Parts: sequence; structure tokens; C-alpha cells
Amino acid sequence: MEHIFNILHVVMALINFSRTNGTFCSLQGEPVYPQLSKDGDIIVGGIFPFHSSWEITDVSYMVKPVPLNCMSLDFRAFQFSQSLIFAIEEINNSSSLLPGVSLGYKIYDTCSSTAMGVRMAMALVNGNENSTLHERCTRPAQVQAIIGETYSSVSMAIAKSVGPFSIPLISHYATCECLSDKRKYPSFLRTIPSDYYQSRALAEMVKHFGWTWVGAIRRDDDYGNSGMAAFTEAAEQLGICLEYSLPYFRTYSQEKVLRIVQQIKSSTSRVIVGFLAHWDLEILLHVFHEHNITGFQWVGTEGWISDSGLATLDKHNILQGAIGLAIPKTTVRGLTDFILDVHPLKSAGSAIFSKFWEALFQCKYTKQNESEDTPVCTGKEKLSDVENAFTDMSLMPIFSNVYKGVYAVAHTLHNLLRCTQTCPARTQPDPLTFLEHLKRVRFKTKEGEEVFFDENGDPAAKYEIINWQTTKEHQHEFVTVGLYDSSFSAHNRLAVNMTSILWAQNANQVPVSVCSESCPPGTRKAVQKGKPICCFDCIPCAEGEISNMTDSVTCDKCYQDFWSNPHRDECVKKDIEYLSYEETMGILLTAVSIIGTFITMIIAIIFFRHKNTPIVKANNSELSFLLLFSLALCFLCSLTFIGRPSDWSCMLRHTAFGIIFVLCISCVLGKTIVVLMAFRATLPGSNTMKWFGPPQQRLSVLAFTLIQVLICVLWLATSPPFPFKNLKHYKEKIILECHLGSNIGFWAVLSYIGLLALLCFVLAFLARKLPDNFNEAKFITFSMLIFCAVWITFIPAYVSSPGKFTVAVEIFAILASSFGLLFCIFLPKCYIIILKPEKNTKKQMMNKVPLK
Repeated sequence: MEHIFNILHVVMALINFSRTNGTFCSLQGEPVYPQLSKDGDIIVGGIFPFHSSWEITDVSYMVKPVPLNCMSLDFRAFQFSQSLIFAIEEINNSSSLLPGVSLGYKIYDTCSSTAMGVRMAMALVNGNENSTLHERCTRPAQVQAIIGETYSSVSMAIAKSVGPFSIPLISHYATCECLSDKRKYPSFLRTIPSDYYQSRALAEMVKHFGWTWVGAIRRDDDYGNSGMAAFTEAAEQLGICLEYSLPYFRTYSQEKVLRIVQQIKSSTSRVIVGFLAHWDLEILLHVFHEHNITGFQWVGTEGWISDSGLATLDKHNILQGAIGLAIPKTTVRGLTDFILDVHPLKSAGSAIFSKFWEALFQCKYTKQNESEDTPVCTGKEKLSDVENAFTDMSLMPIFSNVYKGVYAVAHTLHNLLRCTQTCPARTQPDPLTFLEHLKRVRFKTKEGEEVFFDENGDPAAKYEIINWQTTKEHQHEFVTVGLYDSSFSAHNRLAVNMTSILWAQNANQVPVSVCSESCPPGTRKAVQKGKPICCFDCIPCAEGEISNMTDSVTCDKCYQDFWSNPHRDECVKKDIEYLSYEETMGILLTAVSIIGTFITMIIAIIFFRHKNTPIVKANNSELSFLLLFSLALCFLCSLTFIGRPSDWSCMLRHTAFGIIFVLCISCVLGKTIVVLMAFRATLPGSNTMKWFGPPQQRLSVLAFTLIQVLICVLWLATSPPFPFKNLKHYKEKIILECHLGSNIGFWAVLSYIGLLALLCFVLAFLARKLPDNFNEAKFITFSMLIFCAVWITFIPAYVSSPGKFTVAVEIFAILASSFGLLFCIFLPKCYIIILKPEKNTKKQMMNKVPLK
């Protein structure tokens, strides 16, 4: 209806203007007059909602709409008006600010209507009088600046209307972020912070209390929609989700209101963010009580969180424990007494004063009929006898904003008029020049507060965090429990005293409002399909990954040398595995190796003590002692495989093993060849032994060994073994092993040993049935059979064994083959030397008595 009225008004104005001859300016439509006014050299305008609603009438589109019938007188507008009047009176009485220049005021009622707001603004700019004949229509504006309006939607409409004329509009209460856009609202300024900061402060506060799943109700106008949009954006950045965001306006039908009620009842969130005005909640309180909507934690904006009238109406404690942002408390000396002094109102506007008096004292100057119970106003009622919204000074920070707006105008005028002891001129400055200077004005109030506007026309953003609490006398009180200052760093902007807060339903603990419980360390969040990011499942981290924070989105991989603990919340150093001397397996293998060496030494001693006996002489004592020496080294070289791998141990273990085993097999091979040559030497006319005497035996052993030495040197020179951390075989531990370097070198060493062992086995097999009492061939055959069997079995076991067991298999093969050679070749001889000495004679050897 407002928009229709406005359009019809403009259309009729255009029609009337077209009927004139254009020789003079005439007022179109009905004139409007200020509710409160006072003359002065320069006029400051005021636009406040003296009424909170209007009577809705049908529009037939046949006749001109009647003016709005304003209803519900609002005492706050009178408080704002008194603040404006107080500031102007103080300035007029000042000898230092605008000396010799008097300020006047014209204060209009918008009736909380956008259309009315624009109409009153035009009245302030143009005046109400018809011009004289031939007078130019273009003339200076009636006012220098306008203080108001209270609400964002009305302020937006007014700012758009007066912006092209460069008339400043300084609001004390309109917080919509959209008004900071200087392209749309070039002349709008305000003394209250923008919702840009309030929305982010609310989001940070909600996050601080751990609420990630919240609902929201917003006023269905520019203030609520814009503020909630900014809050939603900031909330999403902080990981907060809105379960619902419901619009509401006081003109909504009952059906729409019931839908809001059902949405709240069916929700799972326990926190409601209210981007509303106090009027909206005054209506909603009754609705919530009727439908038993209680127990919710309310988060409020400065639009209602510190409103004492709303707190008085909350008789069922629906908003108990509410927490929100409010303009910091301030005081202006003398302002409280001036507001409570109603004489300035009476002298400034008698018509509105009568309505104000009747509403203030609940009386009537004239009764409609005698049956009315309302008392008659005497005019002598005392303000001290009543307690209502007008006597409540809880909105002193907003009164101070009005006061600061007027003083910003005065200081700008003072600078422009070049006032010193007196102001040389009393003429109204050019609006554009005045606006540019006003944007740059900076001054301090008498309380020492610094006032200035940033590039968007906004002041610095500071808020108190207010908590609704109930006293023992069941009275509501607003307790300051924290502060928010946008000028601080991100981590220091919000300061809250948690112990001072009383939550909803008088709870001492912070309410919980989450879609999903927090994921503990060791898990990560996985968003549930089709739901907001705040609804998630907690998935345990995989092996080797951790999360050490609550509500971690991802699991971090541990570094190579680390692994996740069982709880997946910490990376611990991986166990390093290698065959050590301290563990059971290492101890056993070391013991076996030492025992083998000790047995070899005992056999060597036995052979040395009986070196002149026939059995020792007949079996080539020189090669026997060299074989025993190499077998002792074989047992000892196994020890190089035990312990932490190092550069030297890795190179030594494989090369020493390869060379010593070749020396050992070379000795066995030499003994086998001696047996074959000895048999051939017994044949008539044979002289083969001279071709394989002791020098040739030594040379053959040396030649066979030097070949292995050459292979090992080439291996070490090209790609030697080196210590290596095997991270692939086991994920949870590190296998410290010796990397072969060159696989070709390793297998060449083994292949050469195998080739000599095979040759030795073949020759021994061929000589096994030679008729000789001391024939070693059969024992060498058995030893080589064991040797080959061990090492053939070793290859698949070596390849498939994990970690330290690879080394254990290799040590076992070395020890097993060494014991096989030792026992098969030397035990039978020791048996005869020690237990059958009667057979260890030359006679026995010459008689060729078979060994038993």
C-alpha cells in the first residue's frame, strides 16, 4: 500500500505541474508539518518513528488515498528527539562552538513507513510554502542535514531521495551493511557500526561458544535480509551451518507465522540467531508462549538485545539467558535529566505533546463517553510516579549516537564558517561542500570520545556482549560479559568472561548445538551425503595417518620414519628391525657360531698333536689344516651378519663370506683331486702325482680363491653393498638391512661358490669307491651333498624371508654348510685317532683293512 500511495502521489503531482504555466512553484499534495520544531539561523532536520505502525486501509484506485493513520505511539522516538534538542540547545549555549549562530530543528514523524519517510524528507528539503510569482524553483535546501532515520529500510529510501541533493543523512540506529555503498547512498553517514561488523562479530561469538548448528529468524526487510546474508557468509567461513533461516515481518499472516513455529519445533538446533527489531519479538513472544517454544538459546543483535521493554514483556522467560551484541555503554552529562524534562517537548510541538502525555500517564484530556474508566489528564501528573519505556535510559548509547550526529554537523559548520570568537557568516553552506567536509570531520565529545567517519561513512565498530539474567527479585538485568573490537587482530577481537554468563533456562553450562558430535583426534570428518558440512560422520584415520586435532577434516600422513600410534593421534618413531646380539635369535646364532669355531679349533689341535700319525699324513695334512682354518673363519664370518648394519659391515659380510667359502671349497676340491691322483699313482707306470704335488695343491687353492677375490673387488668397485632402510615390507616398522648394491655381484659370488661345490661333488662322487682305507672321497661326497642341499634350499628361503629373517636364513646356511663339511670330513678321522688308535697304524693302512 505504501508504494501504491507513493506512486499515485507522484503521478498526481506531475499532472498538477503540467497544468501550471511554469511561472511559479506550487506545492503538490497536502502539506506536512513537523511534530517538533524551533527556528534558527541554520536548520537541522530530524526524522524519527513517533508511531510504530499504521492503520491498513483498502485502496480502491478510484480516489486519492487518504493519509496514513499512524498508530502505537513509540516513546523511543521522543527520547531520540529529546537527545537532538539537547544537543542543539547545548551548542546554542556554547561560546566556543558556532558562536553567534543559532541552530534550529524540524523533527518529523515517519510512522515507521518508507513512503512517509521519503515524504517527510522532501518536506525538510523543500519546505511547505508555495513560492511567490516568478520566484525560481531552484533554491537552497531548507535543512543543512537530517538526523535519522531509526530503521534501515526507511533510511535507505530517504538516503536515495536526498542523495542527489547532497543532503547528509546521519542515522543513529540504521545498521544495514548495504548503506555503506557510497554509489547508492552518497550522502548517508551513521554513528552506529555497520552490520558488516555486527554480523561477523555474531558469527565469531557463535563459533566461540562451539555452536556449529544454529537456526535463524530475520526481519523480512533490508535490515534483516542484508544482515542475515552477511552473517551467513561469515558463519560459513567459520564452519557454522544454518539449519534454517526464516523471514518474519509483523504484517505476516497467521499461516506464515505457524509455519515458522513448526520449523522451529521440528529443528534439532538449540540456538536461534535473531536478526530482528524489538517490535518483532514483542509479537513473537506471545506466539512462542502459545506453542510452548522454550529452552532455546537466543543470540541477538543490538536491535533488541538491550531492550528493557522487551525484557519486561518476556514474563515466561522465553528469552532467558539470551546473549548478543550491544552498543557500548556511554554517558552524556545532563542528557538523562533533559530527556526526563518534558517541557522542551511541550514548547516544541503542542499537538504531539498531548498524545505523548496521554500515552505516558494513561489518561485522556477529553473522554468520548462517561462510561470510560480512563482517568482525565490534569497536566500536573508527575513523571516520577510512572515507570515505562520513556523513563528507561537503557538506550543511552543510542541517545548518544543522536547527540554525536548533531555535534558532527555543528563541528563541520564551525570549520566551514571559519568561526573563531564569532562566526563571520550565518549563511547556510553549499550542500555538496558541507557533505565533503562532514565526511572528514574528527572531534572529541565532552566525555573524551573521538568521533569520525571512515570512507564508507561508518564509525569504528565496538560492541559489548550482553547477557540476559534474572535477579532474585525476578527482574531482568543486562550483564556485560565481554567485548568485541574490530580494530584488534583476528585472535583478540573477542573477549568473553565465560564464568559470568547465565545460559538459557538458568543453565550453568554452555548449551550444545551441533548437527554431529565433534570428531576426536584420530578421526576425520566425512560429510553426510545431501547434508550441510556440519553434519558428518567420524572416520578413523588409516594406518600411517593421524589427526591430532578435534574435528579434523583430513588425516595427515606420517613421515617415512614414523608411524601412527594405535589411537591414530600421534606419529611415533617406527621400530627399527635388524638381527641384533640382544635378541634370542641373535644370541642362539652367535652361540652356534662360537661353538662351531671352538669345535674346529679342538679338531685342529687333535690333528696337530697327531700330525705324525698315518691317518693324518695319508689325508694331506697341509690341506686339512688349511681347511680347518677356513672353516673356523666360516663360522666367525657369520657374526658379521649380526648387529646393526653399517657401511663396513655390509661390505665385509658378503665379500668375506664369499672369499672364505671359496677358500674352504678349494681345499676340499684339492683333497678330492689328491685322492683321484693317488689312485692313479698306484697304477703301474703312472707318474701323475708329480703333476699334483704339494706346490700344485697350494697353487690351485690360491688360484681358485683369487678368482673370487677378483669378483668381490669388481663388486665393491662398481656397486658395493650399503645400509638400507626397507620401508616397504612392513608399514609399521623399518627393516634395517644391507642392500646388495649390485645383484649381479652377489649372485656371481654365490654362483662361483656353487660351481666349485658342484665340481667337488662330481669328483668326489667318482672317487667314492676307490679301494683305500683312508679314502676321503665318500665323506667329501656326503659333505658336498649337504652343502649343495643347504644352498639350493637357501635361495628360495632367502628370497621369501622378511626382514631380519633373511639374514638369519643366510647365517643358518653358512653354519649348516660349515658344520656339514666339518663333521663329514673330520669326525671320522677324529673317531679313529681318539677311539680307535689301533687302526691308526701303517700296518693297518698297508693291509688295506676296511674301516669299520
